[in-house]
Amino acid sequence: MSSFRVVLGFELKEYFRSKGFMITTFLIAIIAVVGLSIPRFIDLGFNRSEEGSSSREFVTDNSRVIIYDRMGYLPPDELLQAYSNFQYAGSEKEVEEAVSEGSADKGFVITGPTSFKSYIYNADMFADEGAQIGRLLSYGKARKYASENNIDFEQFKQTLNPEISSESVILGKDTRGNYWYCYALVIIIFMMIIMYGQMIATSVTSEKSNRSVEVLVTTTNPNSLLFGKVIAGAIASLFQMSVILCAAVLTYRVNREAWGGLLDMFLNIPLRVLGIFLLFGLFGYLFYAFIYGAIGALVSRTEDISRSASGVMMVIMVVYFATLFQLSNPDGIVIKVLSFLPISSYSAMFARVALGTVTLVEVIVSFAVLLISVFLAGFLAAKIYRMGTLRYGNPIKLGVALKTIRRAKKQAKKLAKEQAKEGIETANEDREER
Repeated sequence: MSSFRVVLGFELKEYFRSKGFMITTFLIAIIAVVGLSIPRFIDLGFNRSEEGSSSREFVTDNSRVIIYDRMGYLPPDELLQAYSNFQYAGSEKEVEEAVSEGSADKGFVITGPTSFKSYIYNADMFADEGAQIGRLLSYGKARKYASENNIDFEQFKQTLNPEISSESVILGKDTRGNYWYCYALVIIIFMMIIMYGQMIATSVTSEKSNRSVEVLVTTTNPNSLLFGKVIAGAIASLFQMSVILCAAVLTYRVNREAWGGLLDMFLNIPLRVLGIFLLFGLFGYLFYAFIYGAIGALVSRTEDISRSASGVMMVIMVVYFATLFQLSNPDGIVIKVLSFLPISSYSAMFARVALGTVTLVEVIVSFAVLLISVFLAGFLAAKIYRMGTLRYGNPIKLGVALKTIRRAKKQAKKLAKEQAKEGIETANEDREER
């Protein structure tokens, strides 16, 4: 136990003495604090409600728009509300040339009372360029109908476009509100495992390549060496992520009003979900960190780590994408299965807690499975570490390492039996002589 504390203390000192590690941690935290505090000192308009916005019928588009409306189907009053910077064209070709040459951002050709054609140079993935024109045409047709039937158009508009007030009472989980911070946290834990796992594997391999491990294993228990490295990496990663996350979340909560709640989807994380994330994320990290430590012991050069870790990387990538794709279906069978597997529960279970329906018993069972798996992975990795650290040359395959461990275990049992048998025989001989 004393050797483990020595290794743990040494590895932690290496992390916290590293200027790169500390500067990166606090620099990112400071950037998050400063960036999230800007709206408190500079009015960016996030918390400003537009005057008369409730009475406005269109969200004004300030981009440059060119419109060809030969028959005058678009109502001019509403057109001014919809587009503050528009001009009329004399032909469809003029619209096409204006958009193509860049003198207009988009153009519209009105081909009938209920039809139009859009011209856009580069289409935006999320923008619906024709939504406002469609509504304008609808108003134009309604204006014509009101005129033909002697109806007051302003009253008719109120009938067509009444103000609707609604209130949502969410009794369970707000899946839409929680989706994006879950998405972000899945990415964070994925990056932690990849980054720190590679660091642990590289550290083990570096000691092996420069032969310093030969001195270490003669003075320190190999189990203490591996467990010290892995747990030190876990503490360092937890420290780094906690500093950055806490800085971002707390700063946003202080400045939430100035942001007008704009970043709630990313940073308004309930403490319960954050606690589950840290708990499962930490032990999920430990599970893979032990595996990376074993991989580092199986190779002699740092260049071979990526090739030897490709299988583990593939598993992590499959889990990563499977969890992300299932966030929109948090009560589905796939994410339920993923939440109980030790290779994926570190991200799937906290996603279910945030987005779906999960009982306390399920959380406890999932965590128990993960905890047991971490200890099994740790002890197996320690055996591989003990076996692989003093073997040099080509990378050792995981299957070969496991066979070697089983063979050594059988030989140890056989030797123990032989020694026990010899002891019994010796005792019997001594009894007979007496």
